[in-house]
Amino acid sequence: MQPIDKPDEALAEASPATPGAAPTTASGATRAPRPKPGERRIHILQTLAAMLEAPKSEKITTAALAARLGVSEAALYRHFASKAQMFEGLIEFIETTLFGLINQITAHESNGVLQARAIALMLLNFPAKNPGMTRVLTCEALVGEHERLTERVNQMLERVEASLKQCLRLAQTEAMASASGTADAGVAGSVYVGNGKNTPGPDALMSAPLPAGYDPALRASLLLSYVIGRWHRYVRSGFARPPAEHADAQLFLILQ
Repeated sequence: MQPIDKPDEALAEASPATPGAAPTTASGATRAPRPKPGERRIHILQTLAAMLEAPKSEKITTAALAARLGVSEAALYRHFASKAQMFEGLIEFIETTLFGLINQITAHESNGVLQARAIALMLLNFPAKNPGMTRVLTCEALVGEHERLTERVNQMLERVEASLKQCLRLAQTEAMASASGTADAGVAGSVYVGNGKNTPGPDALMSAPLPAGYDPALRASLLLSYVIGRWHRYVRSGFARPPAEHADAQLFLILQ
C-alpha cells in the first residue's frame, strides 16, 4: 500500500477547538491538523500490512495493532467494526490493484500468450512491494479468522484464473488462425529450443507455436498453481526468496 505520511497518534481523538482556530495542545503549542476519517482507515491498514511483514508468522491481535499505533483498541473500532473488516480492507486493496493491472495488460497487449505471461509476472512481482500482503494471498494470515475472508481470497483467485484462461483461449484462436494461414502457404512453424544459457522471453513465446491439444483451462490452472506456490515459498523463506526468480524460463515451459 502506498504510505501516507501520518504520525501514529493520528488516530487519537483531538480535543474540541474553537471553529476556525488551529488546534493546540495543553501547553499551547499548535497541534497538527486531524486526518480525515478515510486517512485514518488507510493508516490502520498500512500498519496492519507492515505487521504482516514480520518473518515470524505470529497471529496479529487488535491489542498489538493498537499498541503499534499508540492508541486504544476502542479507537480502532471507531473505524472498523472488527479485525475481520480490517483484513477485508487489505483484500479489497489487493483485488483492486491486481485487476486494475490485469485490465491494463490486456488493453495494451494483443497477443494472448504474452498477456498471460505479463499477468503471471505481475502476480509474481506484486509481493516484492507488498510482502505482508503475500500472507493474505496465501491465507496464512487468515488462519483462525472469519471463514468469509478465505472464501473471498479464493473467489479472487478464481477470477484471476478466469482471466488467464481468457488470455490463453485468445492465444489458441490466434494459433488456429495462424496455422490455417501457414498450411495454405505450405510453411512450417518454428519451434524455440532452449540451450540452458539463454533465457526465453516474449520473442521466444511469440515464435513458438502452441502444441497440438493445447488446453487453455489446464494451462491457466497450472499457471495459477505455479504463482501460488511461489507465493508460499516466498513467505516460508521469511521473504528472502523472490517469487519471480527464474520466472521467464519457467513460464515458457508452462505456457508452451
